[in-house]
Amino acid sequence: MKRTLNIAILLVLTLSFFNAAPTEFDKYDSKVAVIKFKTKVVDYGSIVQNSDGTRLFTFTNTGDAPLLITNVKTTCGCTVPKYSKAPILPSETGELNIKYDTKRLGAFTKTVTVMSNAEGGNKILKIKGTIVAAK
Repeated sequence: MKRTLNIAILLVLTLSFFNAAPTEFDKYDSKVAVIKFKTKVVDYGSIVQNSDGTRLFTFTNTGDAPLLITNVKTTCGCTVPKYSKAPILPSETGELNIKYDTKRLGAFTKTVTVMSNAEGGNKILKIKGTIVAAK
């Protein structure tokens, strides 16, 4: 009985020691990534039909942990995002490339949702403009 109790106490102490030991990820526990966009709205203005619809959103990781963009969603298939899957280290900048299909005439406003590990959750960006017919 005494031996079983000693083994149980030793087991509990050993497990509590391993739970308290720091891990590789503990150094990031108090650190957070913060994504700061230069602008949250890109205004195309008036652009000619079938012209280049590519624009950039520039951002900086102002936090103290690596920033990882996990997904970028748009409100329709006419807007295609392109971004790096590599982590953006603290103080580094990155780009989110958005290509809008300029075949359709008229005004447009589209939403781009950026999902990442950044503080504050998803970030909402907008593109807007007016497509005019070529002369």
